[in-house]
Amino acid sequence: MANTLKLPVGIENFEELRKLGFYYIDKTSLIEQFLQSWGEGIIFTRPRRFGKTLNMSMLKSFFEIGTDKTLFDGLYISGNKELCDEHMGKYPVIFLSFKGVEGLTYDEAFDAFVRVIGKEISRVSFIADSDKLTMLEREQYKGLTIIEDGSFVFSKDKLISSLQLLSQLLYKHYGQKVVILIDEYDVPLDKAFQNGYYKEMVSVIF
Repeated sequence: MANTLKLPVGIENFEELRKLGFYYIDKTSLIEQFLQSWGEGIIFTRPRRFGKTLNMSMLKSFFEIGTDKTLFDGLYISGNKELCDEHMGKYPVIFLSFKGVEGLTYDEAFDAFVRVIGKEISRVSFIADSDKLTMLEREQYKGLTIIEDGSFVFSKDKLISSLQLLSQLLYKHYGQKVVILIDEYDVPLDKAFQNGYYKEMVSVIF
């Protein structure tokens, strides 16, 4: 009896899906499209439930330094050896999902924003001891990690500049361009519009 692959109901993590043997519709050709459009910024606009989050996770798994390259064995992109040799596992990646950045008030949404950024800052904590950074740069990173009462401490200005600072520090550490992936980027503004704090949220995001 042939093995039947499990359906990945509710699974949006590419690595988990591949390692646990779930059924996967190969969309790795998206990586080629991404690289052909390589620039300062790329926006993927697709309908809800189109698999954007899984695709973002797939891009992270492909580009991130230290990735498990066997995740792509047997998939379309593995046939493009030149591209894989040049780009697979070659970049520092910042991955953010704004899916949960919402609240009935601006303060609630701001706190949710801080949690998302803080989680990613914590994920790359190794740069606090990087010998590629100056003492000042290491202190700048540590300034992003201040926690009081179990929560990250961010002013509005600090939050606005945090992503740029983090990407600069990762670039300095690795000597390589940083890939920044933002999923559900429209959620904070949509929720802000619904709940009456759109102008305040725009001032944070833009």
